[in-house]
Amino acid sequence: MALQQNDISRYVQTTDFKIHYNEAGEGHPVVLLHGGGPGATGWSNYSPNIEALSKHFRVIAPDMPGWGDSDAVDFATLDHVEAACQLLDALGIEKAAFVGNSMGGHTSLRLAAERPERVSHLITMGAPLRMKPILFGAGGGPTEGLKIMYDTFTDATPEGMRRLVEIMVYDKARFATPELCKLRSQAALKRPEHLRNIASAAPKAPIPIWIDLDKISDITAPALLIHGRDDRVVSFESTLFLAAGIPDSRVHLINRCGHWAQLEHADEFNRQVIDFVTHH
Repeated sequence: MALQQNDISRYVQTTDFKIHYNEAGEGHPVVLLHGGGPGATGWSNYSPNIEALSKHFRVIAPDMPGWGDSDAVDFATLDHVEAACQLLDALGIEKAAFVGNSMGGHTSLRLAAERPERVSHLITMGAPLRMKPILFGAGGGPTEGLKIMYDTFTDATPEGMRRLVEIMVYDKARFATPELCKLRSQAALKRPEHLRNIASAAPKAPIPIWIDLDKISDITAPALLIHGRDDRVVSFESTLFLAAGIPDSRVHLINRCGHWAQLEHADEFNRQVIDFVTHH
């Protein structure tokens, strides 16, 4: 029987936040950090991955503060890295492998650079960097995908979510299904205060604090940098920049893949993560 979210749903109180998270498996802790789009949660971003990874590791997939069933936050003061460290402390975890998609990938990068004692392995998928033209399109404006993402914070209807999902993936016919769009819409509209908080703080939200690009070369954790060749949210060149700067890094670039490598190529992603964390 496939793993069900109700079976692994948990809550924990940290110093500053009540955080909802999903937990399964035993062994070395692997924390899966979701992206920053409306309707993003630990489960919605990683439902095809949690069960496979939990056969090898202790998998933790939180809803970060400001998303899902976790506390609402003020994006003027939110520090994703501090929130992640508070989660580790509350769960009694000293060091973990961090796997991050998009915003979660950026948080993982900052953790590896600023709190290296908490990160055993660094794995990113489509991690954004605040540099031109990597995150920004022609004329210095946001990329096509980021424009649609921000629009969806004020239109999280199933139709608005369809436009978002279609820009996030390469294979629209397979992944931008009415069922997925409806589920993500329901997840987003369940907590309208999250949508309002991000929309009102944009463009500072959903990432209020950006990594200092000069610190990328200081990252000592082994890094696996995954990116979709067809990503229209964050250009794959950002991952090439990271690979040039992180000493112990390798790149896995996937053709016919958008911003959600862990969903579009779930089996390949799971194999890569299991092998990397097991053997590095």
